Amino acid sequence: MVGNGGDVVLVTGATGNQGGAAALRLLADGWAVRALTRDPAGAAARRLADQGAEIVVGDLDDPQSLDAAAKGVHGVFSVQRGALGHPPVSFADEVAWGRNVADAAVRAGVRHVVHASAAGVGPAAPRALASKWEIEEHLRGSGLPVTILRPVSFMENYASPAFGVQTGTLASPLAPDVAEQLVALDDIGAFVALAFADPVRFAGRTLAIAGDELRPAETARALSRATGRDIAHVWLPVDAVRAVNEDFADAVAFVNELGGYGADIATARALHPELMTFESWLERRGTALLAALFE
Repeated sequence: MVGNGGDVVLVTGATGNQGGAAALRLLADGWAVRALTRDPAGAAARRLADQGAEIVVGDLDDPQSLDAAAKGVHGVFSVQRGALGHPPVSFADEVAWGRNVADAAVRAGVRHVVHASAAGVGPAAPRALASKWEIEEHLRGSGLPVTILRPVSFMENYASPAFGVQTGTLASPLAPDVAEQLVALDDIGAFVALAFADPVRFAGRTLAIAGDELRPAETARALSRATGRDIAHVWLPVDAVRAVNEDFADAVAFVNELGGYGADIATARALHPELMTFESWLERRGTALLAALFE
């Protein structure tokens, strides 16, 4: 299904990972995209403009700018960086940003909000995810038609220098017997577009989305095949992580205790049959991204 006659979707976080993927997929599906950014001259904003997006200046801290950006739009895609983001965001800031977007959508009378939360969010989730639960609850009480997507770990994380694949070692605090569920950013964008295109099916729904699940050693072997290099898996004790980042350690311990994120991959694939596995992501995009790490 494609966009409805040029209806406009406001995309927050449009120059970030999830917002960028959502904006590109919505444009490809025929929607008019209004991309919110604080830096309209930045490279990411220029790339979106080249694809046909309308670039608008705004800040999640500034309700007036959000009101202006949301005026006349059909829908809003909402995403906020959190405690596990780079750089991390405080609980208070993330919750305020999420509420500001939701409240602007209410004032603008939008017909559908699609919100990107995170897998594992719930009343018993660790502190690092508690802000996302607060935003979800605010959206559920807003009276808006809302779809909440809960993506798992991004496949693209492994192409980030921060994950250290370029060192020849995959150091992971996930328990060796816990399968990490993964999703490609492009597939998050696809689910955003699916939700806007079919509100009867998606409005009021909370959906965890994952395309694959691999234990850390399996991920290391897949990365080794893709790069042609020996990427060794090393288990990193959670306490070692806690000394550096307590929020991240709490989130990992939570996933280890649960035995994974618990997303239903079969349900997600039934909704989006082109959902990528880790191997298919490596074939399409990942291997090229990984190659850049070794240049």
